[in-house]
Amino acid sequence: MNNNTSDSTKDDIGFLARFFKLSQHGTSVRTEVIAGFTTFLTMVYIVFVNPQILGAAQMDMKVVFVTTCLIAGVGSIAMGVVANLPVALAPAMGLNAFFAFVVVGAMGVSWQTGMGAIFWGAIGLFLLTLFRIRYWMIANIPISLRTGITSGIGLFIAMMGLKNSGVIVANKDTLVAIGDLSSHSVLLGILGFFIIAVLSSRNFHAAVLVSIVITSCCGLFFGDVHFNGIYSTPPAIGGTIGEVDLKGALSLSLGGIIFSFMLINLFDSSGTLIGVTDKAGLIDKHGKFPNMKKALFVDSLSSVVGAFIGTSSVTAYIESTSGVSVGGRTGLTAIVVGALFLLVMFFSPLAEMVPGYATAGALIFVGVLMTSSLVRVNWDDFTESVPAFITTVMMPFTFSITEGIALGFMSYCIMKLFTGRWRDLNLCVILVALLFALKIVLVD
Repeated sequence: MNNNTSDSTKDDIGFLARFFKLSQHGTSVRTEVIAGFTTFLTMVYIVFVNPQILGAAQMDMKVVFVTTCLIAGVGSIAMGVVANLPVALAPAMGLNAFFAFVVVGAMGVSWQTGMGAIFWGAIGLFLLTLFRIRYWMIANIPISLRTGITSGIGLFIAMMGLKNSGVIVANKDTLVAIGDLSSHSVLLGILGFFIIAVLSSRNFHAAVLVSIVITSCCGLFFGDVHFNGIYSTPPAIGGTIGEVDLKGALSLSLGGIIFSFMLINLFDSSGTLIGVTDKAGLIDKHGKFPNMKKALFVDSLSSVVGAFIGTSSVTAYIESTSGVSVGGRTGLTAIVVGALFLLVMFFSPLAEMVPGYATAGALIFVGVLMTSSLVRVNWDDFTESVPAFITTVMMPFTFSITEGIALGFMSYCIMKLFTGRWRDLNLCVILVALLFALKIVLVD
């Protein structure tokens, strides 16, 4: 009997090695499993952060916890099986904040309609992928605008983190002001950020998770956190499936929001896929990687499914590079990540224990990571730096990612046109700028 078990195990490992082409990629089942655990530890924070953010949109945090685990699990497994890439998927940071704080919070749109806008944005992304327009847009949108969009979202997320921790508060005279730095919740939020920053600088992969655990334990000491157990059967998600208002989201007034969701997800996911595969040594000199078309289909379809079941747009996670750094090279890494996310669904009481300030540090640190891309802007060329600057600062200053993108594209056209460098403009940039200009004139 022991021999039969041993033979069966060898057959299973042999199948995995053949299916994922492990030897061709210079890896093994053991290495891929370790890489999967590593990636999971670096991005599991999303199951704590996403419910906190979408909860601000009056969504059921328990249900959001389950849908986050579910779509991250299924999406990552699909990426591993279909595209054989070590890339994990989960709801996107930035888009969740945009949805909760701007679309639902500031604009007053119901979460059902707002989620419908995410759904149609994901459908648009899928169609762009299907008709290969996605590749054309990626190639033709200038790096200054792409950098501005990424950095602006980073500042927006950081501002939400500072607000959630209480470091900044509203002020009728100065718009914002410093919060009560003597408050234990503010101090714990700051502590959480520096734990992440210090551990990350020392290349500790699970820095965000450690920060959330430590600050939540401190919250337990101060009475902000109450222990409700560890294991629990996942709650039903019927409260979100079927509740998304697809018809109501097809409104002219939400056209810019839908377009923004689509555009942000296009850059975010495509850029991450390229970054992770480059780190893994899978990308060629033309910027292409194996199964590129399949990978883009998986990530766009995951966004469609995610919105339908009630969570924000799904994207490839740059944290996947942590698994790559320890040897992950194939889709087996992503499958391990997905399986772990599905397992986490049964530990929802732990997520309920996490206070808002415990996740604030993660939001601020995401802002640090995203704004670091500003070094790619040519600041000596005002026709490039001015649009990048406008895109970046107008997102937090207008409290709208859509307006930041719109003003960035239009300012790019203005700078190029009136400095005699109109030949730098291409059809893609002109079309996007015109669409946003029409939105401002006809809708706003």
